[in-house]
Amino acid sequence: MANDEHVALLKKGVEAWNQWRQRNPEVRVDLSRTGLSGANLSKADLSEADLNKASLLRVDLGRADLRRADLRRADLSEANLAGANLGRADFSEADLIRADLTGAELREANFSGANLIEANLSGADLRRTDLQGAILIGTGLFQALTSPAVTSMAHPRGG
Repeated sequence: MANDEHVALLKKGVEAWNQWRQRNPEVRVDLSRTGLSGANLSKADLSEADLNKASLLRVDLGRADLRRADLRRADLSEANLAGANLGRADFSEADLIRADLTGAELREANFSGANLIEANLSGADLRRTDLQGAILIGTGLFQALTSPAVTSMAHPRGG
């Protein structure tokens, strides 16, 4: 369950949040199961944050730092993650339907079982990214960087 203090700090705005993170780098941020739909978190430092099962529908995380964040089973449908650093983040079983990940850093991220229907990963760095069991129907991959280590198996859930 989310830490109420962390949620309140984040709602003060990205500038105040990032200043707090700089002063408290050792704190493990817990925003799990938090409802932040529609929030503007562009350029927020959410590295290593627990966002497990968070509701992030249509949230703006453009150019945010989400390295090593836990986003398992989070709802990021229609979210803006363009230019975000998502390296080593865990998006397993997350919903990213129509999410914009244009130019995002996704190196070594885990998207196993994630729903990426009609998501835009154009220009994203997918090297060593786990896409096993991910749903990639209609997903845009124009000029995405990939390597042989990328695992990809698109299929409908339950099939």
